Amino acid sequence: MTKRVAFLGLGVMGYPMAGWLSKRGYSVVVYNRTRAVSQRWLSDYAGDTAETAADAVAGAEIVFTCLGNDDDVRAVMIGADGALAAMDAGSILVDHTTTSALLARELADQADRIACGFVDAPVSGGQQGAENGQLTVMCGGQQDHFDAVKEVIESYAKSLQLLGAVGSGQLCKMVNQICIAGVVQGLAEGLNFAKRAGLDATQVVEVISKGAAQSWQMENRYKTMLANEYEHGFAVQWMRKDLAFALQEGMANGSELPLTQLVDSFYQQVQEIGGNRWDTSSLLARLERSDT
Repeated sequence: MTKRVAFLGLGVMGYPMAGWLSKRGYSVVVYNRTRAVSQRWLSDYAGDTAETAADAVAGAEIVFTCLGNDDDVRAVMIGADGALAAMDAGSILVDHTTTSALLARELADQADRIACGFVDAPVSGGQQGAENGQLTVMCGGQQDHFDAVKEVIESYAKSLQLLGAVGSGQLCKMVNQICIAGVVQGLAEGLNFAKRAGLDATQVVEVISKGAAQSWQMENRYKTMLANEYEHGFAVQWMRKDLAFALQEGMANGSELPLTQLVDSFYQQVQEIGGNRWDTSSLLARLERSDT
């Protein structure tokens, strides 16, 4: 077992992920910018909390981060007061935040300067996957760094792969979000069509989910969509952040992403009707609003 790991960022994903590390027997030190969350984590799991990110990473063999966006990661990790400066030589930083590939390369460069390793490792599976220890983890980095952290990450992962050099994990996550955007929009349109056609939408899904139309989104979201329940899951604001990375990268590498761009504009409309923190399945709410 690794003697000590640090986990920075106890949001809806990081909180249970750090918990799995504790349950697997690792010595975990957590840090969260809202200290009350760290204290609550200590009431649920065995471990320690630190006043600062720098204090949390001191002596840790592996440092995990799961923060909000590029700026959040830079604020916590980079600079004279950043956590990277306090990491021990030979330790490895694993960033689970979904960021730009550019930031992943920046972090790798900063880590290399202090003789530390780096793996970009965004995740998929949502809050439910984090709580159940069933996340999919997409990694970029050197093989030896990946090998050193693989067993620890498996504490909360059902699937874990190294895709290539630093930044590859983030690029793979962009593919993931591109695919999800299209699937959720298709599901929203299908449910809206079924209802307007006078069909029992639940019955429709029970039938088509056994065939080629089946998807994770259909299996896990159709009931809440039909019930107009969106106060859960992966927030629209975060999906738009992720899609912005994909659209920017697409412009750089020459990829055509017309559907992704269109669905992103639909999510903007969801935000305009108050759905900034709604689950991404709230694309149906936009269609139903347009029907009235």
